[in-house]
Amino acid sequence: MARIGVIGLGNWGTALAKVWCEDGHNVLGWTIEQEVYESLMTKSVNEKYLSGHEIPELQVTMELSDIVESCEILVLSLPSGVILEVVDRIVPSLRPSQVILDLAKGLAPEDEGGSGLISDSIERRLEEAGKSNPVVVMTGPTIAPEVARGVITTAIVACHDHGVAERISQRLSTETLFLLPADDPNGAELWGAYKNCVALACGLVDGLKDSIGGDNLKAALVLKGFSEGMVLLEAMGASRTTAFGPAGLGDLYVTATSPRSRNRTLGEKLGSGKSLDQSLNEMHMVAEGVRATRMFLARAPKLGVRTSFIGALGELLDGRIEAEDAVKMMVEN
Repeated sequence: MARIGVIGLGNWGTALAKVWCEDGHNVLGWTIEQEVYESLMTKSVNEKYLSGHEIPELQVTMELSDIVESCEILVLSLPSGVILEVVDRIVPSLRPSQVILDLAKGLAPEDEGGSGLISDSIERRLEEAGKSNPVVVMTGPTIAPEVARGVITTAIVACHDHGVAERISQRLSTETLFLLPADDPNGAELWGAYKNCVALACGLVDGLKDSIGGDNLKAALVLKGFSEGMVLLEAMGASRTTAFGPAGLGDLYVTATSPRSRNRTLGEKLGSGKSLDQSLNEMHMVAEGVRATRMFLARAPKLGVRTSFIGALGELLDGRIEAEDAVKMMVEN
């Protein structure tokens, strides 16, 4: 039995907290949102992000220090845009025995330097503070409401130290959540971010269902997006084999096709003719694909990689072309 601290109680963090509580672990969740805290304290339900799922065993706090002081596994379930701010707050108080499980995926702000990966930025902060806590990246085809209701789900936990990945896999796997150890955290994180770009594109097709949208077009976009990702992410340091596992093709498939996928949903809104601002305002959960697209577009020229697929997506997000033109560019180029 582990003492797990889930930092960030959105739908994914809450779903994981639920399955780990049900597996007998002691779980303490942290949120900055008063309404989430009150909902879980009074109803044992996160009404905002995961309604319909009671978690009476989950303990909740709004004090980040409570997590760091009492938990051995710290799960960072935060949007990529804010995760490093929280890491800066917890690093000084970390104990050597604590493991960091990073659920955020992809590229940190450009001024972070290094590889640009979020996990790398976390590791450099630890090093600068004289800490050596292991950082494990978790990613895979994981739609949160399905995990919460017990749908069998696979994901990978990747770490440069394969032994650490194996221990986390053994401790945190449950009867329905199968965590597979891996040693390519960079590739896992990159594919975990890139798949959101493909999901946005596939959502466009759903938004265009009354005109040129359809399954044939969606299949073409998945193929184009995956092929471009193979080249770009390998140039960024991802192992080629990761592309064909849960973190790559598996995660891409479910995120691009599931009606519960927030990035596919955002793409559908854009495809129906809504602006990016209007679409984002209609969503209360963060769709990481917008940020990921822009980050990859900023990085690709430095690597000499041609990115016509995400380039067309970027043109759409910036309001320079319409959805129908974007999908045509993705298929034709």
